Amino acid sequence: MPKMKTRKSAAKRYSVTGTGKVRYKKQGLRHILTKKNTKRKRDLRHTGILSEAEVKKVKVLLPYAF
Repeated sequence: MPKMKTRKSAAKRYSVTGTGKVRYKKQGLRHILTKKNTKRKRDLRHTGILSEAEVKKVKVLLPYAF
């Protein structure tokens, strides 16, 4: 049986932690930053953790990550 292919776009967007959680970079910190307050921009710097419902969708795209 041939190897499954990883969706490279998903591999660049998501990373899996040692405990199996999926991390992603938050959106909204690229441009139009003047109208966003400092607290909001500071929160957007940190990575987010996907919910369990979303993890099921990502598992299909990253077959060898889990």
